Amino acid sequence: MTIIERFKIVGQYILPKHLLSRLTGRFAAARAGWFTQVAIRAFIRNFSVDMSEAASPDPKSYKTFNDFFTRPLKEGARPLLAEGNQLAHPVDGTVSQAGPIHAGTIVQAKNHDYSVAALLGGDQALAAEFDGGEFATIYLAPRDYHRIHMPCDGVLREMIYIPGDLFSVNPLTAQHVPNLFARNERVVAVFDTEQGPFTIVLVGATIVASIETVWAGTVTPPRGPGIHRWSYPKEGVNAVTLKRGEEMGRFKLGSTIVMTFPKDTVKWENDLVPGQTTRMGTVLGQWDS
Repeated sequence: MTIIERFKIVGQYILPKHLLSRLTGRFAAARAGWFTQVAIRAFIRNFSVDMSEAASPDPKSYKTFNDFFTRPLKEGARPLLAEGNQLAHPVDGTVSQAGPIHAGTIVQAKNHDYSVAALLGGDQALAAEFDGGEFATIYLAPRDYHRIHMPCDGVLREMIYIPGDLFSVNPLTAQHVPNLFARNERVVAVFDTEQGPFTIVLVGATIVASIETVWAGTVTPPRGPGIHRWSYPKEGVNAVTLKRGEEMGRFKLGSTIVMTFPKDTVKWENDLVPGQTTRMGTVLGQWDS
């Protein structure tokens, strides 16, 4: 690790990350006129955002930075290519890690593992459902499309809010901060399918101003120091059923998702390796049963 990289990591521990993130969130939600426009244009330029894919490519059409950051894409920009028993990539991003869950642990980076139970808020019974299964961690860079979609059809069983830190989740931090995804603030969505359960974990990060789901709206901030759980019925007017490719949530500023699946249920595509670019709607893998 270089001196500059070491300085960046040490700074992660020193910075008042929650305060910084909440202040950023206030600005991102504000209608700040010309200042918002300057910030949007600077962001587009610095991160090479492809606005030609946006439903509204004109930066002037966005009244807040959040509107711009969570911009929808134009019709047909992300066709749903997964079909039959295939799973679809839920996000645009870059694969951080993917593979089997060994002895209840997930690979974060070289020499860094963390437990599924810790990721899921200490719920040992829930974590046991994924023993010997598969996981995939995908990092959403600032330039990426920040809406999260369903990899397959599912019925929402439970949503869990887990308080935590707000370290950056970029590749450098993932390599050097132990238990990163199990220590940051996060929202766990547990779905049931005909093939078994799966989870999508939306991990917060520095200056991630908000995590939202389509059924609950803004989950955080604020939420507080304790774990919160919401259970949902399988049927009836309050059931939440989502189809493959449908939007399930979004980040206001970038972060990471972690998916877990049970043993002997999914087989990833061969190109699901660290560093691989992902595009929402393309084939992630297939059901193995």
